Amino acid sequence: MNIVHTWYQDLQTVLGSLPVRVEDVRVGVFYTAVRLDTGHAGVAFTPRDLQDTVCCPRSAAEAPPAGRMAGEEAWQLATFAFSPVPLRRAVGVATLNALSALALERYPPSGVRSVPGLDALAAAQVQPDERVALVGAFVPFIKALKGRVAALWIVDKHPEALKPDERPLWRPPTAAQETLAAAQVVIITGSTLVEGGLTSLLDAARRARCVVLAGPTASPWPPTFFAYGVHIIGGLRVRDPAGLVRIVGEGGSGYFFSHVAEKVCYIPENYPEN
Repeated sequence: MNIVHTWYQDLQTVLGSLPVRVEDVRVGVFYTAVRLDTGHAGVAFTPRDLQDTVCCPRSAAEAPPAGRMAGEEAWQLATFAFSPVPLRRAVGVATLNALSALALERYPPSGVRSVPGLDALAAAQVQPDERVALVGAFVPFIKALKGRVAALWIVDKHPEALKPDERPLWRPPTAAQETLAAAQVVIITGSTLVEGGLTSLLDAARRARCVVLAGPTASPWPPTFFAYGVHIIGGLRVRDPAGLVRIVGEGGSGYFFSHVAEKVCYIPENYPEN
């Protein structure tokens, strides 16, 4: 079973038969947002590498059912996270993040430290003699690490997103397994929850000193991910769900979320600090 299926099942165990419905859904240019009738919200990366648009009848039938998602049971919409269609997965993962926010508020997990405002890279405490692999071209992380660690590798589908002096650091996704296996610190974008492959990435990184899942999409129920080998989760805690949904619907990116959400890191209490 992959990590997303386990996440869904763990949330059902925690929340039980609690009736929850979806109040609002926005599929924005950069992010997708879901707000529940409990007032909790979640976001997920909106995939843009789509093989087809939604203008023709066939592709429209595969896309999220526009106009019919608000009012649905949240658990039903959360099953979209298992879909083979990328846009549906984005809606499903955003719903799971919203349900995770609800679970974290009502049933805080034992053995988990919550540190508001802490940056995921700071939490990882990367040392100068360590080899670091980034899955996803995190611009702030690249700036912070470039030239300051023993080795830096960037696994990403788009080498053109890197600056010329960063191109030698690039590794194609086909080299992800061997790259992560050689790293002491692995930082994975939360968008892999939408794009897929996170379970195999975590397996490749199992010998790393520190594995971080980071970004707005990385806002799940922590115990599930700790059990799969993640040491630090650096995501969002939404403070203004209505504002978040509005920003996403107006095409806002993660840089706008500071107005409606705060960074938060979740770390196991037994995780050793440097």
